[in-house]
Amino acid sequence: MIELHVGGLGFDPRNLSPLVLLQDQEELNFLPIWIGIFEAAAIAMEMQGTKPPRPMTHDLLKNFVEALDGRLHRALISDVKEGTFFAIVEIEKNGKILQVDARPSDAIALAVRAHIPILVSEVVMMQAKLVNAQKDADETKKFKDFIQDLKPEDFTKYYKKD
Repeated sequence: MIELHVGGLGFDPRNLSPLVLLQDQEELNFLPIWIGIFEAAAIAMEMQGTKPPRPMTHDLLKNFVEALDGRLHRALISDVKEGTFFAIVEIEKNGKILQVDARPSDAIALAVRAHIPILVSEVVMMQAKLVNAQKDADETKKFKDFIQDLKPEDFTKYYKKD
């Protein structure tokens, strides 16, 4: 599993569908997931710190879990089939982890509210990720430059002989 966080929300320019963009810490890999307008609004409101006068649906779900002495543990984007993403929300209760099937947008909306990790399976990343080609090219160039300047004594200079 690879940990990602919400990098932003936007609209697909082709059809104006809302999407959430998950990204890794290094900003090398991105995972766009198309979501509904209401879920996009729920994620945006939480990220902006906007508190509605009454609980939204995702607030209600979080409150239910906590009222039943549970704790939201992780959001997992577990699979993608024919362009449809699948997710699981993990809830910890009495030392056990319960897994609940969810839409990715709902899992992400809960994750941003509960400040829990969003993890994505390697299978999903391999099938659906976007790569920051410029940043990847910059890192590759730095590594190649490092290798090119490497000398055999660089491997032994910190080795203390007895």
